[in-house]
Amino acid sequence: MKKILVLGASLKPHRYSNIAIRSLESSDYDVVAIGLREGEIANIPVQTGFPKLEDIHTVTLYLNAERQKLYYDYIIALKPKRVIFNPGAENFEFKEILEKNDVNFEFDCTLVMLSGKRF
Repeated sequence: MKKILVLGASLKPHRYSNIAIRSLESSDYDVVAIGLREGEIANIPVQTGFPKLEDIHTVTLYLNAERQKLYYDYIIALKPKRVIFNPGAENFEFKEILEKNDVNFEFDCTLVMLSGKRF
């Protein structure tokens, strides 16, 4: 089972990151969430900061380009297979860093990918 990190997780049920967490969980992915506030979404704990994680397949970003800067080194250190830049998270500076570190990336929408069976 692929482990997916949702970075920028919101505890607000109407936010896309929250919907994505619930959709990923119901699609039987192993979901890990990091947000600004600790809490829980669909029985998945939302952590803060830079927790030690292993075997992350995909990082799906719900942070704008400026907020992503704090996480560049953290994400690279996770050695994910890919990073998804959701709408509003597009970041060409980070895209170049990912390319230099041989990390695949996509400018796409996790929810659309899931609904189209392209995730």
